[in-house]
Amino acid sequence: MTQPGREAEEEPERSLVRPYAMTHGRTRPATDFDLITLVVAARPPRPEEAWEPEHLSILELAARPVSVAEIAARVNLPAGVVRVLLDDLRGRGALIVRAAAGAVSTPHLTILKAVADGLRAL
Repeated sequence: MTQPGREAEEEPERSLVRPYAMTHGRTRPATDFDLITLVVAARPPRPEEAWEPEHLSILELAARPVSVAEIAARVNLPAGVVRVLLDDLRGRGALIVRAAAGAVSTPHLTILKAVADGLRAL
């Protein structure tokens, strides 16, 4: 419905497809995608592949490395739905998943202390 003083074309576009339908009832991906996980398209979509419009939107966004959170914000879908769609793309070889730089494990505190002690001893 258009509000008084607003043109019809100013209304935000809303999808008529429920997120549950987009994921075919799946609620959890096989791969654990953290919100800061980076994904990048491995290849462009092939004409013979049957992709949903949401998959194609994600592949377009993933032309450069992009986080799961950013994809969810740009396609205006819940992060859980985006994770399932990303899992579809990864499973079909269209997406590469990279751990974010901060997700790499850090050295244990005792190792850092030993290195610092060794440097002081020099």
